[in-house]
Amino acid sequence: MKTADFDFHLPEDHIALRPVEPRDSARLLVVRDGGLEDRIVRDLADFLRPGDALVFNDTRVIPARMSGSRHRISPEGETLSVPVEATLHHRDAPDVWAAFMKPGKRIKPGDRIVFGADCDAACLMSGLGATVMAKGEDGLVTLKFALSGPALDDAIRDIGVMPLPPYIAAKRAEDDRDRSDYQTVYAEHDGSVAAPTAGLHFTPELLDAIRAKDVSTHAVTLHVGAGTFLPVKVDDLAEHRMHSEWGTVSEETAEALNKVRASGGRIVCVGTTSLRLLESATTEDGVIGPFHGDTAIFITPGYRFRAVDILMTNFHLPKSTLFMLVSAFAGTDTMKTAYAHAVESGYRFYSYGDGSLLFRG
Repeated sequence: MKTADFDFHLPEDHIALRPVEPRDSARLLVVRDGGLEDRIVRDLADFLRPGDALVFNDTRVIPARMSGSRHRISPEGETLSVPVEATLHHRDAPDVWAAFMKPGKRIKPGDRIVFGADCDAACLMSGLGATVMAKGEDGLVTLKFALSGPALDDAIRDIGVMPLPPYIAAKRAEDDRDRSDYQTVYAEHDGSVAAPTAGLHFTPELLDAIRAKDVSTHAVTLHVGAGTFLPVKVDDLAEHRMHSEWGTVSEETAEALNKVRASGGRIVCVGTTSLRLLESATTEDGVIGPFHGDTAIFITPGYRFRAVDILMTNFHLPKSTLFMLVSAFAGTDTMKTAYAHAVESGYRFYSYGDGSLLFRG
């Protein structure tokens, strides 16, 4: 398969820069049995049955984008300083993060990075310090921080800003409103650098309506990495490599979901992150097991889904791995038709945009 197979026309003004209020008033395009139905998110319970299970990703977004400066000693003994920005991606140890750096080409092991200060040589003793330990071919830089554990977490919260997707950040700055808008109402475990955006539509009232219909709700955790923002740079999808992300499915949740399936209920995933994690935790014969570790699953058409029956997800960008995933789930032709309808009908795309409810094809 070629990356170009997943291209489509998306006018730039269809990309949402703010969410609607209230959250569950966003539009919802229902894609089922080849047909399309225009609804709103508040109607979600109408499409669920008693005994179904709704699965959320309860990760919490951290303010993972930090500005600072890179410092290096020249052969003449001078301290050379250059402004840099880091977007944290994956925590490797209590004091170690993998991150994407801008500008990153000239970053090299041994460089000293200081975040959170307008830096010249005098600020090296202030701010949040880190040392570049390694630089991978995929552009990831390994940063070892001077702080560790909860102390490092607190420093990141103080210094960082919410890591808005590039297509939003290019048009406006992050502000205080994003601290709440870019977080689900059920977020619990710190660690993501991007929101599981389908979950942004949920309100306490919508959750109550779903549970009142005897639909069970279950939480899994996948800490979304900065790689979700990266474009596919190869023409042949066989050459694309996903960046890994850490996730966990508890034994209790796995057992509960297996019971739902055995009783004839359907598993409904809120977002591609919970879907990717559940599919990673499921054996080829359809048994969901506990999971604790990294996943780099890349789902394209031809993949046989093992666990998930229905997917609620936002609208994704052309040639993205997420549009490839929904094409695998509901069918490429079906999704191209659905997206053409969404564009023509003025649906709002991506993180702060509208939603879709996809029944597996």
